[in-house]
Amino acid sequence: MDDELTSKPATELIQLIKTGATCAVEVVESYLRRIERINPSLNAIVTISPDVLDRARAQDARRREGSDAGPLHGLPITVKDTIDTEAIRTTYGSRLFADNLPARDAKVIARLKAAGAIILGKTNTPEMALPYETDNPVFGRTNNPHDPHRTPGGSSGGEAAAVAARLSPAGVGSDLSGSIRVPAHFCGIAALKPTTAAVSMDGHVPRAAGTLALGGSIGPMARCVADLALLFPLMAEGTGDGSVIAAEKDPRPRVAWFVENGVAPVTPAVADAVKRAAQMLAEAGYEVCEELPPAIGEGPRLWVELFSRAAAEQLRNLYDGREQDAGPGLLPSLRPGGAATFEEKIANAESVAKAIVERERLREELLRWMKKTPVILSPVSATTAFAHGAQRVEVQGHSLSVFRSCSYSQAINVFGLPAATVPVLRDPEGLPAGVQIIGGPFNEAAVLRAAQVIEKSAEFF
Repeated sequence: MDDELTSKPATELIQLIKTGATCAVEVVESYLRRIERINPSLNAIVTISPDVLDRARAQDARRREGSDAGPLHGLPITVKDTIDTEAIRTTYGSRLFADNLPARDAKVIARLKAAGAIILGKTNTPEMALPYETDNPVFGRTNNPHDPHRTPGGSSGGEAAAVAARLSPAGVGSDLSGSIRVPAHFCGIAALKPTTAAVSMDGHVPRAAGTLALGGSIGPMARCVADLALLFPLMAEGTGDGSVIAAEKDPRPRVAWFVENGVAPVTPAVADAVKRAAQMLAEAGYEVCEELPPAIGEGPRLWVELFSRAAAEQLRNLYDGREQDAGPGLLPSLRPGGAATFEEKIANAESVAKAIVERERLREELLRWMKKTPVILSPVSATTAFAHGAQRVEVQGHSLSVFRSCSYSQAINVFGLPAATVPVLRDPEGLPAGVQIIGGPFNEAAVLRAAQVIEKSAEFF
């Protein structure tokens, strides 16, 4: 019964609970037993909610009384450990917060709980959500469910690994540089990075402050697109009735696909995944063409100019006087180059202002182009999951930094666009290879519809 329940999508679990075919307690207990068996080898879930069974019993009591707890009635979900959960340990992967018990939920978590969700536990993250490898000095390293010698990616790597290994039906991640999409691609699950500001980042650490607010996002992660469509409107204060991916009355929109952004070459498997997905959309009636959209190639450079200095400054302020508590992965970001002079501060501010202006110009150019081509299909990153500890990856005879290999995702944060990831195939080593479906601002519906077409045609699971 455990495997039967933990293999079901969130949408089906909710219906089983609501109709009395099962109950929230039985679902939660099935996941807890699977976590006990599987999680020690993965280290994906780092904290179990202390009152998860009590909340499940309360939801079952409401059903027996004839009360509907909401569209997520009794669904257990996991939450990335950078997002505050009331009275549930939330560490941000940092020794500074190893025993932190937030006094309140992040806004997105409060919304999900109000819709009937039950917090099952917290999932592992890199310290302060920084690298593309999920490892931190509090809980250690998370392994990829498809190969324990590989990373699940970061920074929502614990969440992706937990969902892929069926330790959780669905969960909540965050993304500033591909941190939802890269782990989904590495672990073979579905995920959505919504439009910037579509979902509140209140209660997330690091904070989406200053220029970081231009690109930071919180979004759902699950094993199928229908579950993303269920969760996203609730996170964004929508209806959550599934209509976000209802069939369109208008003809399928035009889609442009590409496998080279001019920044990083991709592996044959990654290129093949994009080409196959493009063919799937064409066969479903989309008008498909191979074309590199404008501005995409400039996105990774702007990411560095807009976000890297702001992120480092926030972390230096947070660790001020306690640098010795930082893990090795974070230390380079905490090393200031000496106190900045007034002139240097002015120069830095002018540099950021110039980058913001350029970002707005290029974004407007891209959005004008997208009026005729509303959907873009691209790689998520240059490779499938890389080995633990890798700093560089080899692609088509080129040695790339891990950061550069993820440039395909970074550009989408710079322009604040929504993007979903779905798995398409496995590479010769058996690792998942996904694609990224990108849409215009607040057009998550078109993104999820195209993602569902690919998901159904690929039949990855």
